[in-house]
Parts: sequence; structure tokens; C-alpha cells
Amino acid sequence: MTSAQWVDRLAADRSLLERTSTVERVTDLLRQRIIQGELPPGTQLSEVSAKDALGVSRNTLREAFRLLGHERLLVHEMHKGVSVRKPTSADVTDLYRLRRIIEVGAVRNAATTKTDLVQAVARAVRAGEQASEDGDWGEVGTANMRFHEALVGLADSPRINDAMAGLLAELRLAFHVMSTDDQGELDPRRTRGFYESYVERNRAIADKVAEGELESAAADLEGYLADAESHLIEAYTARG
Repeated sequence: MTSAQWVDRLAADRSLLERTSTVERVTDLLRQRIIQGELPPGTQLSEVSAKDALGVSRNTLREAFRLLGHERLLVHEMHKGVSVRKPTSADVTDLYRLRRIIEVGAVRNAATTKTDLVQAVARAVRAGEQASEDGDWGEVGTANMRFHEALVGLADSPRINDAMAGLLAELRLAFHVMSTDDQGELDPRRTRGFYESYVERNRAIADKVAEGELESAAADLEGYLADAESHLIEAYTARG
């Protein structure tokens, strides 16, 4: 995504800030753009362009940048400014360690089988299946993020949901290596190669959740995460 494109997207978000231009809201908007894959690793974030696009003060934006830095999503380098962080293979290992604790634990110990929470899992799966049929593999990636977010939502815990929000953004940055070639250019075939098998596995897990087979769904998720971690580590190793 070019500088002009991400600035335009932020400008489109400006209406969401009309009633509240708090640091928290700006932080959430930027985090969501990362989760949606619209701010890939290495993207330079111009302070002037971003604050003008969102219609917020410089101090508000700087505080949002600072908070996202603490979440390991942005980095500030002297004389270079703020950019979206580039994860490492060590980050991948740590992220998946946390995923097992949060995601598998949330499914295995789901505090509720509320219809709306189970339906959120099903909706995310259907969105991924539709995007797959349409050949929109970037959108498949976004739907995949929503699927895992919905799985964690089964725990019905605002605190766990908050923890997952930051984790999802870091994961999307880590997944970027599976969507680009060795020159860093987007490669739809590579994106498809990574996500395609997981569309079916998402469906299988969602069906078990719908049937109340939470222990079996959690076991499937453990294997799923192990495979995904292995694929990512291989990709990071190949890139050096």
C-alpha cells in the first residue's frame, strides 16, 4: 500500500472520530488497519499526513503511536520516524506460545455457548469461504483473523478479548511474509498457498464448536497452530 493510499484510508475513518477523538480511538483505528493488512511491515507513517487525515492533534497521534509501540506494532527510529514493525522468527515463536495459551484455552474452557458468540465463529468462517470462492486471498486473511478473534470470544471475557486484539495485529504483521515474494512484492499465489488449507480447517473447528464439542475443537486447534507456526518459521528461515 502506497503512502497516499493509507492516508486516504485514514481520512475515510475520520467520520468515526467525530464524536470522540480520544487517543484510545485513534489507537484502535490504526490497530484495526494493521489487522486488516492495510499497513504492512515497514510502512512509514507520516505524522503530519496521519494527523491531517484523521483530524486529530499532534499530541493525540503521538500518544497513539507510543501506545502501539508498546504493543510491538510500531517502531520509532531516530531520523527515520515511525514505521510499522517487522517481526522476526523469534517473535513468531513467542506469538504462537501465547496463541496456544489464549486461543486453545478459550475454546477448551469456554464460559458460554451463547448463540451470538457461536454465530460469530460461523460468520467468520463463511466470510473466509466466500472470499476463497472469489479468489480474494487478502480478504481470506482478514476473515481468518476474525475467525480466531471469534474463537477467543467464546470465553466471554473482555480482558481476554483485549489481549487477543493486540495479538491479532502482531500476527497479521507476521503473516505478511506468507503473502510476498523474495522482493517483498505481494504474491497472490503465495497468499493462497498459505491460507487455502486453513479455510477448510476453520470450518471443521467451527462445526465442532456449534455442536458443543469444545474439547475436540481445542485439540484440532492445537494441531492447527502447530502447523501454522511451522510454515511461518520455514518462511522466515528461508528469507534469512
